[in-house]
Amino acid sequence: MSKHGRILVAMSGGVDSSVAAVMLHEQGYEVIGLTMKTWDYASAGGSSKETGCCSLDSINDARALAVAYGFPHYILDIRDEFGDFVIDNFVDEYMAGRTPNPCVLCNTHIKWEALLKRADKLDCEFIATGHYANIRQQEENNRYVISKGRDENKDQSYVLWGVSQKNLARTHFPLGNFTKAEIRQMALDMGQFDLATKSESYEICFVPDNDYRAFLRHKVGDMDARVGQGSFVLTDGTVVGQHQGYPFYTIGQRKGLGIALGKPMFVTRIDPTTNTVVLGTEEELQKREAWVRNLNLIKYENINQPLQAVTKIRYKDAGTESTIVQMGDNMKVDFTHAVAGIAPGQSAVFYEGSDLLGGGFLI
Repeated sequence: MSKHGRILVAMSGGVDSSVAAVMLHEQGYEVIGLTMKTWDYASAGGSSKETGCCSLDSINDARALAVAYGFPHYILDIRDEFGDFVIDNFVDEYMAGRTPNPCVLCNTHIKWEALLKRADKLDCEFIATGHYANIRQQEENNRYVISKGRDENKDQSYVLWGVSQKNLARTHFPLGNFTKAEIRQMALDMGQFDLATKSESYEICFVPDNDYRAFLRHKVGDMDARVGQGSFVLTDGTVVGQHQGYPFYTIGQRKGLGIALGKPMFVTRIDPTTNTVVLGTEEELQKREAWVRNLNLIKYENINQPLQAVTKIRYKDAGTESTIVQMGDNMKVDFTHAVAGIAPGQSAVFYEGSDLLGGGFLI
């Protein structure tokens, strides 16, 4: 019998999840590794070699490490669930004129649920991932709270706002108090040179060649017939040019517009009903207020009174001081100063110090 019980570790084949599995193994947990096959590269229209967390090489790397350390490893095919939910939502959001956040949906609705379902079948009390974040249970309200990882440059708490309390209660984040450099050094100390020097991908895992426009055309099929060209307009409605179709643009975009107006112009609004993309100045892109839907609160059960928080509107956003208050099913966010590029469909995530208060999708 192991010292700490049985734990199912999500292993992508990368350095983070691999070191997380070995750390737990050496701490005395009975580790079982699980690699999830979430998508099929060929069906997504890719032209280059399959890479990333779902490739055969990555699966083999995860299995080889498990064999080397003597713990079981399984492969779980969840391509149907992933495609039906994450990829379909990705396409639907762009077709609705919004900018999707697939990593959040994958974590919330696919990976955690799939992990816990398999954990139950394997009699695992806990699951673990290689995310750079921390988790604790608060004494005052017994809620499980996610907080930022020690490595600010690698902190991944932003993409975890959707995980439920029920699922957090069984989750471990072994890497939360380590930096990426320390994790790579651990892999070297383990004799895993290839793993320690393995490059990372920051692309959406199911979008081949990081070309989401080609991916949309492949998935929609009749994109030109359904959408076609539309008008670039200014805030006052003046038509200034033609675009290739509203799904191919995002709020805040400046490059790749294919139009020159003598000064920097940004996408400030997208209207899918008229196939119109509105362009404006940087000043017109900025807003002092935002509304957020599909809330999942983590630190507190409700935020019915105004609360000071730092709100991040994208993963690499440094965050902005704000006042948040729950208004029915939504959250109202008042920023202390104007914020540029608030894109409907992206995640807004709220922090109190290092603690994750919760998050939702921008309206």
